[in-house]
Amino acid sequence: MEFRDNKAIYLQIAEYVCEHILLEKWKAEEKLPSVRELAVELEVNPNTVMRTYELLQNKSIINNKRGIGFFVSDDAIEHVKSYRKALFMDDELPVVFRNIYLLNIGFDELKSKYETFVKENFNA
Repeated sequence: MEFRDNKAIYLQIAEYVCEHILLEKWKAEEKLPSVRELAVELEVNPNTVMRTYELLQNKSIINNKRGIGFFVSDDAIEHVKSYRKALFMDDELPVVFRNIYLLNIGFDELKSKYETFVKENFNA
């Protein structure tokens, strides 16, 4: 995983974990890699991974089974979508809207580009 400078590493790791859950690489009730395992895999400090897991636990995306480890919660996908949607709406969408306004891009053009994107990337 390559980290970007514009966002805290623990938040980028949270995106990584959330993406794995959304793609169902890690399914409901499945055990996550331990804090140390993920830290070694991502080449970060274990405290950083612990901070990520605490954030995701607070968002009800993962659960800590004391002495066993962290697990994906039953309704993790819904919680991930809610969490990621809020981040997108608050952080990314204003930038997109600004660019749409500055570049004078019409909604018809956006709709066409969006439909093409979905067709090429998700309608296999």
